[in-house]
Amino acid sequence: MTLMTKFLGAAAAAALMTGAASAEPALIYDLGGKYDKSFNEAAFNGAERWAQETGGKYLEIEMQSEAQREQALRQFAEAGANPIITTGFQMSSPLAEVAPDYPDTKFVTIDGWVEQPNVHVIGFTEHEGSYLVGMMAGMKSESGTVGFIGGMDVPLIRKFACGYAQGVKAANPDAKIIANMTGTTPAAWNDPVKGSELTKAQISQGADVVYAAAGGTGVGVLQAAADEGILSIGVDSNQNHLHPGKVLTSMLKRVDVAVYEMMMAGENLEPGIQILGLAEEGVGVAMDENNASLVTDEMTAAVDDAKAKIIAGEIKVHDYTTDDSCPALTF
Repeated sequence: MTLMTKFLGAAAAAALMTGAASAEPALIYDLGGKYDKSFNEAAFNGAERWAQETGGKYLEIEMQSEAQREQALRQFAEAGANPIITTGFQMSSPLAEVAPDYPDTKFVTIDGWVEQPNVHVIGFTEHEGSYLVGMMAGMKSESGTVGFIGGMDVPLIRKFACGYAQGVKAANPDAKIIANMTGTTPAAWNDPVKGSELTKAQISQGADVVYAAAGGTGVGVLQAAADEGILSIGVDSNQNHLHPGKVLTSMLKRVDVAVYEMMMAGENLEPGIQILGLAEEGVGVAMDENNASLVTDEMTAAVDDAKAKIIAGEIKVHDYTTDDSCPALTF
């Protein structure tokens, strides 16, 4: 077994070797699997859209452990991949180590932060999108109690939670918000059983709408909510279709668009910092035939009004990543 095969897996290693002569883009998924129906799958969908529209091919890897992060970056760079797109904030440290060694390679970090001349940083205003779905939860709840279930307990996920809680309180100042995180390690992104257990615990405390920001773990949250007869809110990808009529909405985080645009730019990508918010339609709420019966005209009007006011600066949504307080929620 070669070092490449050991760290990347046979399929990925073969793809690297066959693609070594061309500057194909590469995509490194975060832990939790490509088909997590959430963050990673959004990245995959963006890459697939690029491939279908251009006829191009891309390299990819689903990591199985933390040890693979730096190895994947170096192997893709050595293979001539360009640009190399990484997903998840935990790629920040390995990318900061690797990028200087390959100055002619363009790297992209989605959700991470790396200050290098050949790294393009993409971030999202998740707190703003979460505020909007929080308003919907606050308006829809009959019990006056709603829930939030995060994946790994990190500032980024608290950013979702705090924005959500602020939106809930804007709609119903007397509402109660119950918040739980799944864990403190990357395993928290792929534990649907734990997600189900936490959902049932929140239901026992009166929650009748639960927002999941937990990657693959969220699949368990949405399933338990549907089984127990309450509503859920999906995240990142449009998850309304997973349980039609039982998912109130999904907080869209357009990772798919970010990946697509980076692959379209290719080797001509200009590194920099890009923040995608409501104005850029980088975040938003999912409305379709699967949740049409759940969303009232009043809710739609409230969301549209709040969106316009956030964009105009009339509503300020608290950003936990710049101020680690959470006025509307206690963890």
